[in-house]
Amino acid sequence: MIDWGKYPNFKRSEFACQHCGSEGIKEELVAKIQELRTLYGKPMPITSGYRCPLHPIERQKNVPGTHAEGIAADIGVQGEAAIELLHKAITVGFKGIGVQQKGTGRFIHLDIGTGPTRPAIWSY
Repeated sequence: MIDWGKYPNFKRSEFACQHCGSEGIKEELVAKIQELRTLYGKPMPITSGYRCPLHPIERQKNVPGTHAEGIAADIGVQGEAAIELLHKAITVGFKGIGVQQKGTGRFIHLDIGTGPTRPAIWSY
C-alpha cells in the first residue's frame, strides 16, 4: 500500500488505470515522480499511469509495457516547459524517456525500467 501522504503533489486517482480504475503503480515510481516534481517546481499532470493488461493500448502490444508493470507515467507538458522537464528528468535518473511533442496530447513518458533496453530515449 502506498502512503499517499508522502507525495503531496499527487493523488492515487491520477495513477489508476484509465480503462478499469485498478491500481498497480509502484511506489518507487511515485517517489521518483515526486522527486522530479519537487525539483521542477511546477504542476505535472499525469495523463497516463498504471495500465491494466486489458487496457486498449496494452492489448495492442506483443508484450505489456512499463505502464502495465506500474513503473511508468506520462506527464502532460509542451513547449519550453517540456525541455525543462526533460532536462530535470535526466538529472533525477529516469531510465526510459519518450517524447511526444507534435499535434495534440503532447506528453513526456517517464519510466524506471531496467534491463538491456534501458537507458533509452525515443520519440513517438
